[in-house]
Amino acid sequence: MKKIVTLVSLGLLLSVCAKAQTIYDAANLSGKDLNGTARFVGMGGAMGALGGDISTMGTNPAGIGIFRSHDFMTSFGFSNYSTNSKYEGRSFDSNKFKGSFDNLGFVISTKIGNKSALRYVNFGFNYNKAKSFYGNMETGGGLGAFSQSYYMAKMSEGILGWGGNPLDDPKLGWLSVLGFNGGVITDVTPNVTDTKYIDENGNWVHAADGKPLYITPGEFSGLYDNGNSSFRSEQRGGIDQYDFNVSFNFNDRFYLGMTVGAYSVDYRKYSIYSEDSGKGEGYTLQSWNKIQGSGIDVKMGAIFRPFESSPFRIGLAIHTPTFYSLDYKTNAFIKSDIFDLVSGKIKQYGLDTQQDLGGDMIRPFRLQTPWVYNVSLGHTIGNSFALGAEYEYKDYSTNKFNHSDGESMTFENSTTSMMRGVHTLRFGAEYKVIPQFALRAGYNYSSTAFSKNAWKKLSQNSMQTDTDFANAKAKSDYTLGIGYRGSVFYADLAYKYSTFKSDFYSFANINGDWKDAIPALPNATSVTNSRSQVLMTLGIRF
Repeated sequence: MKKIVTLVSLGLLLSVCAKAQTIYDAANLSGKDLNGTARFVGMGGAMGALGGDISTMGTNPAGIGIFRSHDFMTSFGFSNYSTNSKYEGRSFDSNKFKGSFDNLGFVISTKIGNKSALRYVNFGFNYNKAKSFYGNMETGGGLGAFSQSYYMAKMSEGILGWGGNPLDDPKLGWLSVLGFNGGVITDVTPNVTDTKYIDENGNWVHAADGKPLYITPGEFSGLYDNGNSSFRSEQRGGIDQYDFNVSFNFNDRFYLGMTVGAYSVDYRKYSIYSEDSGKGEGYTLQSWNKIQGSGIDVKMGAIFRPFESSPFRIGLAIHTPTFYSLDYKTNAFIKSDIFDLVSGKIKQYGLDTQQDLGGDMIRPFRLQTPWVYNVSLGHTIGNSFALGAEYEYKDYSTNKFNHSDGESMTFENSTTSMMRGVHTLRFGAEYKVIPQFALRAGYNYSSTAFSKNAWKKLSQNSMQTDTDFANAKAKSDYTLGIGYRGSVFYADLAYKYSTFKSDFYSFANINGDWKDAIPALPNATSVTNSRSQVLMTLGIRF
């Protein structure tokens, strides 16, 4: 019953038909970190209306129009990533220290004249580490009446017309195939039905206790209750952002800018999940996932002073969706010790997709992220004090998945209703103690991207084999900074502390049919994520 001879043909079918994307992939790719120059970070990124910093070309492109000289700079930093998870009185901690190259950019400022309305035309480029996926997670404990095996079984239910080999049905997802081939789920039971379980010789197969075995048509059973679980994952990679900017200064009062952004995505995740029944039975499922590809967007912005004699500025910006072309790659491994009804003994099962299929399962897809709307305010007091504030909005429920040929992924797009609009507030201040030395502080707040009922809903023919998900809550960034400005050389240093909590689940059990599935969730693991980052920028203006 557990032969693998049809897996190669199944793998070819799945590479064409299977799906892989979820709202959690969309959230990962739609969000950005507060990162850039140390001055920008030290002021909480609230420089959309103030301008004059290379990093503003990624928030309000008109900010580059403020420049009146050439600028070249680079930034690098160090971060400590910390995760604390609590489940049923047990606590798990992870701390990792990592260096990073965060920023490299320049501005070429071209003066047109003092008599024409157009005073400056500026050109800029900026490389920025837009997102870090770095993080580790660990949890474990009693499951009660829940088990991932029921998720596998429910995912398989109703697909087969009658009790056959699920490996022969390309409509099944890869998680179902692993569960069946690993012996974790089965359609063979001692219950009486009209379909006898017949071996390859045509004989009616009986269990070790002598009871005849039957196949329940189109249904599968999970094996575990009241077991224990353990979970561990590692995430790596990030999103690199390359911005190309042109901006204009009109009468030193009105500024316009446009930035074309190119993105490179490298997301990698490894997870290992285990269940132990406490009766000598159990299984371990390992998954390796990658999302790689590129994207492009356009950002447009304006800054204006409503009163010519006042330093008060208003900034407006809009970002088109980022249009990503991506590949989802995965491979998985399962091994188990399962009680065999026929022999009456514990039997070992297993499946390694790398060995049995000869490589990664690959699914190309496209993702369109939300539009971004930004309003900012900036004010300076003399030459010593600067204040900035921003509000930004993007509706994560408008994420759109498409096949590589442009056709809509209907199932995946139906799940984006579990996401919501994200509101981001940024505040920042800078005080120059002396003309060459400045102190800075800032704060960011971003609301959650997930509704209360969000969960990881896979399509029945999904390639994904990792069922875990985390519903992140609101995020806060606290920043401090100092800076030195010489006649040519400048140096800035910033510290950022980011923190947010999330509810983590290794899986969800399903009630009802798959299309209208209602999740039954085990107790959540309470997770606190934090990142401490020190960032330094060195630059010259001439």
